[in-house]
Amino acid sequence: MIAVDTNILVYAHRRDLPWHAIAAHRLSALAEGRELWAIPWPCAHEFLAKVTHPRIFNQATKLEVALEFLGELARAPWMRFLGESDGYWPLLSRILKAGKVAGPMVHDARIAALCLSHGVSVLWTADRDFGRFPDLAITNPLVG
Repeated sequence: MIAVDTNILVYAHRRDLPWHAIAAHRLSALAEGRELWAIPWPCAHEFLAKVTHPRIFNQATKLEVALEFLGELARAPWMRFLGESDGYWPLLSRILKAGKVAGPMVHDARIAALCLSHGVSVLWTADRDFGRFPDLAITNPLVG
């Protein structure tokens, strides 16, 4: 199962960003495909926070538009949102300790733990910080 990180969602949504076309194409292929894929809940929340933030974008996305974008993805028959479940806490604790994680990196560790606890095989992300979590395979779908 592929999971999609916040930055890929933002690029796929925002037409004014340089990686928009390829991110939108790759995300559409997931949504139209027949394989299980996922968005961790923290990534959905962070997507909403970023694209609607007027200090990040001069013309921030209206909340209704951002919600519809996520809603469209949620209607894809093979898409699942990933949340905390049994076994999440011990996994998160192990990841935090092994990666010597502190501060803002806790957010990324949370996403990694969610992915691992749900059997995600690869996380699509443009964020190289996820390399700190060797148990989680990462791929940048925007290059190569």
